[in-house]
Amino acid sequence: MPKPKTNPETEVVPTPQNDRRQRRRFSPEEKARILAEADACTERGQLGELLRREGLYSSHLTSWRAQLKREGLAGLVARRPGPKPKYDEKDRLIQQLEKKNARLEKELRISKALIELQKKAHEILGIALPRVEDASEDGSSSSSNSASRRSR
Repeated sequence: MPKPKTNPETEVVPTPQNDRRQRRRFSPEEKARILAEADACTERGQLGELLRREGLYSSHLTSWRAQLKREGLAGLVARRPGPKPKYDEKDRLIQQLEKKNARLEKELRISKALIELQKKAHEILGIALPRVEDASEDGSSSSSNSASRRSR
């Protein structure tokens, strides 16, 4: 038995732009408009026609009505799916800085251990270590000499 012909006004026809499925997003204003149109439907078949035209399911209307009733127009604003983030921006920054601080402290411990090792090696080999004060005086005098040369 052949299928009965459908009404062309209510028939859903595939279009090339719908070949790739995408999640649709509705603004709060669109949701409110669709809910108002749905509430205005009085005749038989009008609501189904509206749902087909907008590409919605009746469960969308049900959840939107509940959101609107519970929180007003602000309840229709889209939210990210999934659990709320545990940390806000400030907490993430604090964690990032603590991680960086721990890494730098580890590098400092390694550097200090290497300096101690160098001191012991110099002591064992009998090589005199350059004094820190001498090195800073030499560096400052050479830099002042080069600065005076540049000014001439």
